[in-house]
Amino acid sequence: MENKRTLVLGATPNPARYAYLAAHRLLAAGHEIVNVGIKHGEVAGAPIQQAGSILPGIHTITLYIGPQRQPQYYDYIIKTNPKRLVFNPGTENPELEMLAHQHGIETLAACTLVLLSTGQY
Repeated sequence: MENKRTLVLGATPNPARYAYLAAHRLLAAGHEIVNVGIKHGEVAGAPIQQAGSILPGIHTITLYIGPQRQPQYYDYIIKTNPKRLVFNPGTENPELEMLAHQHGIETLAACTLVLLSTGQY
């Protein structure tokens, strides 16, 4: 299986949140994770970083922030240049989807947890 280095945007140390579950399941499935968010702490052994320096080699960014908070991350997402951007339920954003397509980034409206559990990630 290919390691798809994944940036979890909206990472949180709160175990009741889907971003937390996704980070753990991505790691369990053999994918390296990078946690980015506004919360402090760590998830699945990886620290939560602030969006800032562009990290190389990101295959997928999986979104766990709502469309109203996404505009501040547009440049960060585009400059990170992932192969794929996953819009989890509640994060769908036609403006960001169009921007991603303009920069050659594949978009997918899906649930990361479902993709992992069905072997489609």
